[in-house]
Amino acid sequence: MKVRSEARPATGKLGVLTPGLGAVASTFVAGVEAVRRGLASPIGSLTQMQTIRLGKRTEDRSPLLKDFVPLAGLEDLVFGAWDPVPDNGYQSALKAGVLDRHEHVNPLKDFLERIKPMPAVFDAHYVKKLEGTNVKKGKSKRDLAEQIREDIRRFKSENGANRLVMVWCGSTEIFIRPGRAHETLASFEKAMQENDESIAPSMLYAYAAIMEGIPYANGAPNLSADFPALEQLAIDQGVPIVGKDFKTGQTLIKTVLAPAFKARMLGLNGWYSTNILGNRDGEVLDDPESFKTKEESKLGVLEHVLQPAMYPDLYGEIHHKVRINYYPPRGDNKEGWDNIDLFGWLGYPMQIKVNFLCRDSILAAPIVLDLALLLDLAHRSGMKGIQEWLSFFFKTPQTVPGLYPEHDLFIQHMKLKNTLRWVAGEEQITHLGDDYDNDLVG
Repeated sequence: MKVRSEARPATGKLGVLTPGLGAVASTFVAGVEAVRRGLASPIGSLTQMQTIRLGKRTEDRSPLLKDFVPLAGLEDLVFGAWDPVPDNGYQSALKAGVLDRHEHVNPLKDFLERIKPMPAVFDAHYVKKLEGTNVKKGKSKRDLAEQIREDIRRFKSENGANRLVMVWCGSTEIFIRPGRAHETLASFEKAMQENDESIAPSMLYAYAAIMEGIPYANGAPNLSADFPALEQLAIDQGVPIVGKDFKTGQTLIKTVLAPAFKARMLGLNGWYSTNILGNRDGEVLDDPESFKTKEESKLGVLEHVLQPAMYPDLYGEIHHKVRINYYPPRGDNKEGWDNIDLFGWLGYPMQIKVNFLCRDSILAAPIVLDLALLLDLAHRSGMKGIQEWLSFFFKTPQTVPGLYPEHDLFIQHMKLKNTLRWVAGEEQITHLGDDYDNDLVG
């Protein structure tokens, strides 16, 4: 294990920049301010509400995460965003319809109206179902990336921020496979200069953040910072990066149930998943090219959890289907239906039906908060490159080349907490239990 480096203190303001000020980002920003004003609790946030066990169970040491490691306080957060739609934070929150207008939006109107999105890098080729008027213009994609860098520096200066993090909260872009343009920094910068179609807007934000020394997280499933050029750049710049695609509703359930089936050696014939969703994300995913990006993210979970090559008799012929249907009346209140066909002793069939009526942005908002605070901690602790210990928050965890992603929610959770123990100089928890005998006898 690498030698632990002590985290620098979380002094001063932390700026949280979000490409995208739609349902997720506006819910996140409004939620933080509601918590700061004592109007609500940060339910769903590990950094704010979860404890961490230290030492043996007999020691009874379980502080809150926020009291255990030096995280930035909510009072020190300042917010900035880009969006192709010019609505300010208040207008965006009202339009998204996630939060109650009277309880959690109107009381914050003065604060939310001050968050005005900077003109975004936007191209309808990559997100076909959206139109944008608050959009940057430039001679090349390289020029647009430099404009983002200028925005970052200006935001930091105008808001008196000591440190920054960036979390992509924009829409899902079309499916792009890594190619020659993504292999090295030189090839990537050349492709930007030549307006190569394989360079999507989210990649420009990731590049700008890393070049400015800012940690970057990708909350969508599209290719953004998960290719060799930017992964190496992050290491060279000493910047933590992580992604991708926030693990919210249906996939959260899959990463709970699939490990249970595998732990009990129960077989699986098929898993059919469908969703109805009516927010901007649902409209974007109504485009086949954007849906392809999301489908790739969702389909990979079962294969990595169940390891069919290792257990061919149980998981060698799984029929896994994923569907997303845009249904405007549902708004942000997504409904996920799962039909699971499994088999047990002597091959006898069983079924499980799941109907999860979830609120997509309500599940995503605390993830944005936790990622912002934990990436800032990682940066102050000298961590750089891919932060696999934050896989807990993602559908498609980013890993170092040649390493398959760990999707099991419980393994991810243990890895996250053990990393925090390591950062703080505490012993790892192995759950071996062989050192309790002397504590409990005599």
